[in-house]
Amino acid sequence: MAKLIRKRLGDILVDSGKITILQVNSALSTQKIMGKKLGEVLIESGVVSEMDIIDAIQEQTDISKVDLSNIKYDNKAIKIIPQNLCKKYILAPFGFEDNKIKVALADPLNMYAIDDVSISTGLEVIPYIATKQEIQRFIEVHYSSESVSLAAEEMKRESQINKNAEVQELEEMDSIKNAPVVKMIDQLFKNAIEMRASDIHIEPFETEVRIRYRIDGELQIINVLGKESLGPLVARIKILAGLNIAERRIPQDGKIVTSVGQDEVDLRISILPVVNGEKIVIRILDRKSYKVGKEKLGLSSENLKKIENIIKNPNGIVLVTGPTGSGKSTTLYTLLSELNRENVNIITIEDPVEYTLNGINQVNVNVKAGMTFASGLRSILRQDPDVVMIGEIRDDETAQIAIKAAITGHLVLSTLHTNDAPSSVTRLIDMGIESYLVSTSIAGVIAQRLVRKICPHCKEAYEASDYEKRVLEHDEKLPLILYKGKGCGHCNNSGYLGRLGVYEIMEIKRAHRDAINNSRDTDKIRDIAIENGMVTLADEGKKLVLQGTTTVTELATITLLVDV
Repeated sequence: MAKLIRKRLGDILVDSGKITILQVNSALSTQKIMGKKLGEVLIESGVVSEMDIIDAIQEQTDISKVDLSNIKYDNKAIKIIPQNLCKKYILAPFGFEDNKIKVALADPLNMYAIDDVSISTGLEVIPYIATKQEIQRFIEVHYSSESVSLAAEEMKRESQINKNAEVQELEEMDSIKNAPVVKMIDQLFKNAIEMRASDIHIEPFETEVRIRYRIDGELQIINVLGKESLGPLVARIKILAGLNIAERRIPQDGKIVTSVGQDEVDLRISILPVVNGEKIVIRILDRKSYKVGKEKLGLSSENLKKIENIIKNPNGIVLVTGPTGSGKSTTLYTLLSELNRENVNIITIEDPVEYTLNGINQVNVNVKAGMTFASGLRSILRQDPDVVMIGEIRDDETAQIAIKAAITGHLVLSTLHTNDAPSSVTRLIDMGIESYLVSTSIAGVIAQRLVRKICPHCKEAYEASDYEKRVLEHDEKLPLILYKGKGCGHCNNSGYLGRLGVYEIMEIKRAHRDAINNSRDTDKIRDIAIENGMVTLADEGKKLVLQGTTTVTELATITLLVDV
């Protein structure tokens, strides 16, 4: 508990040199007129910062300050104090100690707030002090599920939509900004972007609707709603995306552009009819993510030089390979930005165009209208291009045209789904391309994966186990210090914050071309690539583990760890 106040707040600030006696007296006069607290008056007048006031209150009362973005919070504490109480008093519960609840307050001397929390929880309160902004952000992030649930409950109470009048009612609802379903969708989008999610999954089951976010490549359950929420929720998203709200039998795709602060975010909508309704997946495309520059992709200096050498080729095909969600699009857009100059004609064909680049001609695939990768590529080659980007080589016909474009003076960029760089060669041959055409046309292959980075705010060292030493090819008799994240507010208690690319780059040399012409053996091509300086995905991943950037657990997600 806080001890008795020994010094007045103004005296502490004067003694610390933050303000003068004249400024204190002026603030006290203003305080009497405005009826505010001295600290609030001083902050609003710009005389001191909020952190100055927090430091002074800590000295005055012995109430500790806490950084809410850098602590390991307890979900049980969050669940037992309702959101409306947190917003009313600007407070954030974050843990327990000796059957007491720890609560951060913007004003830890507000006894009404402390009493209300104690009555609400039945627990004694240990007050802490934090900035108003930190507490409000904590509430936004950690009470997102409750916000959605409240909106869902309100929606359930306000209307049970008549199926026969559904279209008319939903169109009317679209114009009412305070409609519960509107608030629920807005909250979903806002929280997903705030939590750095790449996808939102809305999944109907027999008795419930599950909402999950994909954060740093991992799906996390955010909320579970009643089944009655599904209809209005799906209809609202269809309206926003310009889709047919009456059609529930076939898949539909659309797009929504929303704003977060001053930034615009593209949302790609995919709706799929399933047994219990319609499943929605929303891909969040942050326009800033495609402007990273090749230096910020996570490439080592050696790999950066290799990529620069590869894209300097005036012609040939450059392949970026990896599974879905491995960052291939970001890499392709980054390479295109590097090549984008006034004297270069660049045309792309994509499915869909994820981000528009100024100065580059981009074409959307439209299968219904007859615009496939193959047909679009034929038309592109009649547009006098210098550089062509194909979103993905999916079939034999597209592969044939891409290879021919590469050997007739065009630089072609595209993607393939293969496990590593050397496998791309045999994949093209399996698609019916003659080996001599493959060897002549390929300029280089970039295989990549994404691994989660250890959260820098809760990163801690530990002694590696014998298994980890074997994986990292370290002498088991010698000590080895590795790192992991223990979990904190910055990383949603996951121990990871953000992701980093891991690359395997194969520059095609004379030795590769000879091997491709004489044999389609992937192992032989891989051996030649390693001899010529290629570092495998596994070895790149091991470097990142030893550097303390990621963990052995993450390494296992990008490469097969042999039985060690």
